[in-house]
Amino acid sequence: MAALFARASYRGAGPDDPGVKGSAAVQEILEGIVRRYDDGTPRTQHVTTNLMIDVDDSTNATARSCFTVLQQVEPGSINTIIAGRYQDTFARDDEGWYLTERVILTSLVGDLSKHLTVDPFSLD
Repeated sequence: MAALFARASYRGAGPDDPGVKGSAAVQEILEGIVRRYDDGTPRTQHVTTNLMIDVDDSTNATARSCFTVLQQVEPGSINTIIAGRYQDTFARDDEGWYLTERVILTSLVGDLSKHLTVDPFSLD
């Protein structure tokens, strides 16, 4: 996932959140806070819906979408752990379209204790 941010920033919606930029920085943040299980995954499924893309001209675009993250740690139990929206911006050059920014707006927060290694509200 971090490779998508080679030329992009990744941040929360808060006015004081500077975010991070670049694949290495995004990967470092995610590896530092996302819990992985014996199979090497966080045992989550990220569902993205209601995608709306607006192309401003031939070189700029924006997208809005909703996300819901499901997690299954114990067999037979699937939990919705967080939901919200993404606001993405894109640019295009001779190599094609690329992501320039993703802003994450969280609207519903469930039990993230089995997903994150830190309290998400302490990250401000």
